[in-house]
Amino acid sequence: MGDCNLIAGERASFRKDVLLVFNKVDSHEKNNGGDHDECGDHGEGTAERIPLQSNCRVSCDYGEDAPETEEARGSENSPESNEKEKLYPPTLCVRGKPASPEENGGEGPEKPKRCPALGLFYAFLSAFMFSIISLLVKSIQGVHALEISTLRCFFQMLFIMPFLIYHKTGFLGPRDKRIYLVLRGFFGSTTMILLFYAIQRMSLADAIVIMFSNPVFTSLLAWIFLKEKCTILDCVFTVFTLTGVVLIARPPFIFGNTVYGIDGDYVNHIKGTIAVFAGAVSGGFTYVTLRKIGKSVHLYLSVWYYAVIGFIECVITVSILGEWTIPFCGRDRWMLMLIAVLGIVGQVFITKALQLEKAGPVSLIRTVEVVLAFIFQFIFFNHAPTYLSLGGALCIVASTVGVALRKWYNSIHKT
Repeated sequence: MGDCNLIAGERASFRKDVLLVFNKVDSHEKNNGGDHDECGDHGEGTAERIPLQSNCRVSCDYGEDAPETEEARGSENSPESNEKEKLYPPTLCVRGKPASPEENGGEGPEKPKRCPALGLFYAFLSAFMFSIISLLVKSIQGVHALEISTLRCFFQMLFIMPFLIYHKTGFLGPRDKRIYLVLRGFFGSTTMILLFYAIQRMSLADAIVIMFSNPVFTSLLAWIFLKEKCTILDCVFTVFTLTGVVLIARPPFIFGNTVYGIDGDYVNHIKGTIAVFAGAVSGGFTYVTLRKIGKSVHLYLSVWYYAVIGFIECVITVSILGEWTIPFCGRDRWMLMLIAVLGIVGQVFITKALQLEKAGPVSLIRTVEVVLAFIFQFIFFNHAPTYLSLGGALCIVASTVGVALRKWYNSIHKT
């Protein structure tokens, strides 16, 4: 037997979207013998629908009216029920109190909107920090690039260790990812060592420009090892990159034995070119290894392997070569400390940038490092770039920008 009334004293909470339906029944005063057991069996009725939002709490608490309602329900079958009476549905008490996060599907309060260009600003700061590091490496005299890399890796280990302890990630990582973490550390530290060596052997801007060709090699290596798609544009970008490297290196079998606009002798220039080109390829292997690792390993653990493997690699190599030296003056010692600190700060900024922005825009902003390298080279070392260096830089930067724009376009269309 249906009941038109809600039981007094009940409380109802609606967590999802709820639709309440009330039937309005027109009672006729002349119908004294109507059946009150059925809802709207006689007479016309209209339905009123009241949707309840999920963030509202609905309760029906009638307090002192509850006994009267119970009494009315108990007297339905009494002889007095034949008399004319009108039954009204109890009033719904809708409270404006918002539901708790648990009742609202686990959604908390709205997060404040961040600055839309904050990630790009972090990318610019990281590019500036790494440009300062390159300038300091070029300025230090009498200290091998391996020794500079050793100090940077050592201080980076000291900086990362508290974060590993705080996040409880451990120092080894998942068993099935350790081989990839070791490779990541080896390729990443090798890239840094070769870049520092090239900066000491050739002009600052040329070394930085060639190192920026690593996104092109990343695409090729990802096609070979990760079976990612390689398009015609990737091949075009590769040709542009190799053309830029040739214009910067200026090999004698193309440009002759007389070469102008080189920082130092030509032998060191060729050594630096080969080193930084190998560093760009090593950087491509680093990114491919990071893609293979994915997001299953914490970021700090990846940086930890980079610092530890790099420190071991540098100590062994410097010891074999016998290149341990003490800086000539106190200024160089402070510059070594500053390289380590700026390296950590630059890593933090680039990490924050990649957390807030896509990789494409971040790569575009980081090309500012090439511009800063040319500016620093002219201001601090009084070395103006040649037309061949500028042409090579244009080819490599155009390839890097093209790769970044293509990745940005693909990521936007995927989302």
